[in-house]
Amino acid sequence: MRIGEAARLAGTTTRALRFYEAQGLLDAGRSANGYREYDEQDVKVLVEIRSLQAEGLSLEETRPFVECLRAGNDASDSCADSFEMYSRKLAEVDAQLARLQAIRDALLIRQAAAAGRDVIGCRAPLGINGNEDS
Repeated sequence: MRIGEAARLAGTTTRALRFYEAQGLLDAGRSANGYREYDEQDVKVLVEIRSLQAEGLSLEETRPFVECLRAGNDASDSCADSFEMYSRKLAEVDAQLARLQAIRDALLIRQAAAAGRDVIGCRAPLGINGNEDS
């Protein structure tokens, strides 16, 4: 199939396909007239890239999964490198969650302290143009 059809089936753009090819994630064949040609396996790779990116992986982080599919495996995560990427990404997400929880805890402490005081309806003084930041 040609690039437009592959992009449509994968739910992406022809520009994205060209970019993935330039990044070495996709290896399009060429027809006699030089047009890129794709098959169902290429569409499967494209769908997997999009799915993994929707789950928070960077394009580079999708590489082990793509390589696993391109090696002929039915599932992109049946290779050890893919499984390792899951572990690394989960550790990264856990660290982000811990950071966000610490921020939330600090804000709750500040809010509780403010609740113990008389909260008044004060605002920053208005500047020359009627804006707070003037």
